[in-house]
Amino acid sequence: MQFDRVIKGDIVLPEGVLERGYVAIRGETIAAIGQGVAPLADETTDHTGMLILPGLVDGHMHTGSAVGWPGIEGASMSAAAGGVTTCVDMPYDVPRATTDAAIFAEKVGWVNRTSHVDMALYGTITKHDGVDAIPGLAAAGACSFKLSTYEYDATRFPRIDNTTMVAAFREIAKTGLMVAIHNEDQEIVEGAIAAARATGRTDPIMHARTRPPLCETMADLAIFEMALETGAHVHIAHSSLARGLELAEMFRAQGARASGEVCIQYLCMTEDDLVRLQGFGKCNPPFRTAAEVERMWDVLRAGKIAYVSTDHAPWDRVRKEYHGDIFACGAGLTGMQSFAPLMATLLEKRGLPITVMASLCAERPARFHGLWPKKGAIRVGFDADLCVLERGEFTFDEATIQDREGARWSPYHGRAMSARVAATWLRGNCIWDGSVVRARPGTGQFVPRQGGGFFA
Repeated sequence: MQFDRVIKGDIVLPEGVLERGYVAIRGETIAAIGQGVAPLADETTDHTGMLILPGLVDGHMHTGSAVGWPGIEGASMSAAAGGVTTCVDMPYDVPRATTDAAIFAEKVGWVNRTSHVDMALYGTITKHDGVDAIPGLAAAGACSFKLSTYEYDATRFPRIDNTTMVAAFREIAKTGLMVAIHNEDQEIVEGAIAAARATGRTDPIMHARTRPPLCETMADLAIFEMALETGAHVHIAHSSLARGLELAEMFRAQGARASGEVCIQYLCMTEDDLVRLQGFGKCNPPFRTAAEVERMWDVLRAGKIAYVSTDHAPWDRVRKEYHGDIFACGAGLTGMQSFAPLMATLLEKRGLPITVMASLCAERPARFHGLWPKKGAIRVGFDADLCVLERGEFTFDEATIQDREGARWSPYHGRAMSARVAATWLRGNCIWDGSVVRARPGTGQFVPRQGGGFFA
């Protein structure tokens, strides 16, 4: 049977790499996978010698953190250039969060009009009287929920008190959706920042010192105890500590639906990088020690990580500049365009197979967010979403970031990479050709939850 398109290259499957393989596409979906002589097709694209992975599913980013929903357009261009074909976007948008079905529907409209890649969406709740909105958000197609134990803004990014958190967990448990938590203890952080300011210490390292490991583990213990109590699937949104993942494993052994993800920066950045990068290295939780990075790789190898994400937050450069007070800088990093090449580079350096990337950066986030069996793998019947990696010696240049001018900065600028994204395919169409985003606004579409989550 003739196909619409055949794409040739080294196909990365869960069991290994199918060298000199092909993916045959009919319409927007994968129709056949094979090796050797490719079948007839209306068009054939030859990526021989390159790795063809499933399009990455970034389970954690904030496209609307800086300029609101109009930011979806630029951030999704960066995603396309980074091999990310599905974004799972956080709900803490400027100027208001996605806290009910009506706001959710409005955001879906922005995605369908402006995104260059497919996008699933989190929902959240207001600080007070928000629990009743949970069923409507689930019915509207939210893939997951996000709540916080730390408050950045009482309206956009509030702290949810324990009583409300338990009530929300009980209601979310009924939907079967995952609830991710920003896991930092408010009192510990606020007290430490106040003490630092009192002594005049506002230099970059104090961002890490005022958010010590204890502020994370205290929050982890609280949310996982609530998971046991309510039956909800409770997830650490970004563990900078191996202990966080070990706590999740401990609570799973006790019957809790507990999990945690690791953002890619916690696999390669240290406190020294915070001092070097100043505001451009500020994120929450902060970078940890080199020894902690090694422990994170240990838990990754042990299979204790749910998935790897970016926590992409494209603040304008001016918000990241350091002028003597690290606490005044915006918190968050750009990371989607560097995601695929950096992850491939880190795995190669550690002697781990590229299949780990297909699992932790595509299949597992798709499963956790209920986007399986549509997204996350090179399988017959799945969307033809592909990330093509060219192997070699490259240097990441922030000037190439495909976003608005103010967001063209990266903590990985100048970093040596052993791969680059040579092409990205979304539902059978090339949206990035290695130098230009070929998609147009609205090429990407909202992806509602497809089915049960990881613990279903």
